[in-house]
Amino acid sequence: MLIPDDNLAMLSLEAGYLKTVGSDHRKAWGQFFTHPQVARFMAQWVVASGKGDMYDPAFGLGVFREVLPADSGIAFAGSEADGRILDYWAAARPGGRAAVRREDYLLAWGRQYGGIVCNPPYMRFQRFPNRLQVFEQFARRLNLKLPGYINTASAFLLKSLSELETGGRLAYIIPLEFLNTGYGAVVKEQLTARHHLAALIRLDCEKEVIPDAITSLGIILYDKAAQFSGVKFYTASSIQDLDCLLERAPVAEIPYGQLASREKWLPYFDAARLTPDYANTVPVEHYGHFSRGIATGANRFFALRPSEAQALGLDAVEVAPAITKSVQIQKPFFTAADYANLVKSDARMLLFNVNGNLSAAAERYIQSGERQGFHQGYITRNRQPWYKNETRRPAPLLLGVFSRGGYKIVRNTSDAVNLTCFHGFQPHWSGEDYIDRLFLYFHSRPGRELVSLSIRKYGDALDKFEPNDLNRALTPAPRVLAAITDAAVSEAMRQLRETGRTPDCVDSWFGGLAR
Repeated sequence: MLIPDDNLAMLSLEAGYLKTVGSDHRKAWGQFFTHPQVARFMAQWVVASGKGDMYDPAFGLGVFREVLPADSGIAFAGSEADGRILDYWAAARPGGRAAVRREDYLLAWGRQYGGIVCNPPYMRFQRFPNRLQVFEQFARRLNLKLPGYINTASAFLLKSLSELETGGRLAYIIPLEFLNTGYGAVVKEQLTARHHLAALIRLDCEKEVIPDAITSLGIILYDKAAQFSGVKFYTASSIQDLDCLLERAPVAEIPYGQLASREKWLPYFDAARLTPDYANTVPVEHYGHFSRGIATGANRFFALRPSEAQALGLDAVEVAPAITKSVQIQKPFFTAADYANLVKSDARMLLFNVNGNLSAAAERYIQSGERQGFHQGYITRNRQPWYKNETRRPAPLLLGVFSRGGYKIVRNTSDAVNLTCFHGFQPHWSGEDYIDRLFLYFHSRPGRELVSLSIRKYGDALDKFEPNDLNRALTPAPRVLAAITDAAVSEAMRQLRETGRTPDCVDSWFGGLAR
């Protein structure tokens, strides 16, 4: 069946809607719009099942309906919770409203569909509408406990999988971060339970597909009419690639027996993916743990310049040395002298950090913060008292949360604690002797390649680490680290400090840990 190209009309409809509602409304509803060519690819694949109906759980502006020809014979239906977007669409496309229900899809149960196609809303769990009620419904109806950190897109997918008729097909465009996260395990379990998952497609052209995408995107193809021996992993570098993508050889085809739901799947999209040497590696948590930095909830209030602290008259014990921005560290080593130089330049290197009795100056500053509303922020309003920060020890290793083209790893020997721009590593007692060796491993090429398997991919080539992901990342086993002499470690540290480059010998120490 040929589906006509109506890209311009659809894009014009989107542009008009965006001018009408603005960005705040879109964010509140998690609305990101599907490019018509991508919608066409997904709809064609679902229609090929031969079923006579198609359903969109997040109708929006109806792009999947628009790409179906009028004589397709497909009975199209949808759900949409946002009355404003539904009214806009109905005004632009009179006569189609009867096929779309205004309802919260996650609370509408009891129906089955022969074809499902969807670009679900994308919101974090904090903004999950009717969150507790949705979780209760999943537990009662599907005997499925949703992880607390799941997002709306993944919840939509799980519900749709349960509503697909035998012989039907499902196509979802969805952020792919769930393939590498802890909460994604339950999603992957459901996708692979009966071997109906046909393919996963990573869209390396996410900015072309959704210009304001903030995370990596992909398409899920699920066919309940067939059982497959493995899942095919494809990558599309442009929208045009989709036209014949499924006729090509996939980047990888992973047998179902090798797809563990708790493992990370994003590496399967890379043709030159690594195979770790599990016999000689252990997770980071064997030596210690990464944790996020101090979340103040209001850096404008808590992060101070030395001149500001002095002008406020704060006591020395009411401020703490702190790294408040990633750009404050430009080299692999951060020492007490580096911190002192930043203090001299009056950088924001102090954290307002009061405990116990308050000085008169601290009380005045807190009152000033309340007049400005800092105590009503998302984090501060849930903290008692609102101005008391978390307790952290200076971390000997700091790893940047976001990166492009390679993460930042820092050996910290200063007394400064870190805010959320870095994750901080604290060793167990058994890991204290390996800090410098682990630092060199994180700097090495093999280390970067193995640790990159734990990255969450976001849009625009942006990578992000989460502490739990890092703590499961692979590092050399103790016997591998112990085989490196103290003298060799000291010399490698000297060279890295003086040149800013990782010595070749460090790469050779860890080169056998992946193939």
